Amino acid sequence: MKQVTNNIIIEAPAATVWDVLVKGEHTKKYMFGCITISDWEEGSTLRWEMEHEGKTICPVSGKIIHIEPNVELQYSVISPDADYPLTDENHLLVTYKLMQQDDETELIVIQTGFEDAADGENRYKEMYNEGNGWQSILDQIKV
Repeated sequence: MKQVTNNIIIEAPAATVWDVLVKGEHTKKYMFGCITISDWEEGSTLRWEMEHEGKTICPVSGKIIHIEPNVELQYSVISPDADYPLTDENHLLVTYKLMQQDDETELIVIQTGFEDAADGENRYKEMYNEGNGWQSILDQIKV
């Protein structure tokens, strides 16, 4: 199975890291200017919105698959502007796992679903990014 996995240790409790992952005022700082829009319930829509040339656009959307606050978040993702059908099969899957130990939290990000998704090989290569994957995003997360 092809997957992209990255992790980082953050000097903060899991609840603080969780807020950074789900609150738009924080995601905007590390996710290319995008804020998250969701009610954070399983089955709900998740949109990543940003301002571009005076318009609000949504470069990525999906739905919440699993949510356990301060522990795990799993959601699907796809570009609404993709050249392939916006079916469930073409969504990729992103999982955040938070593991707190003392005053630190390890954040692990795992992205999967490339094998069955349209253009999966190219999407995998782009996300894998020569082994860097999510690391540049994780390095920007400041609590």
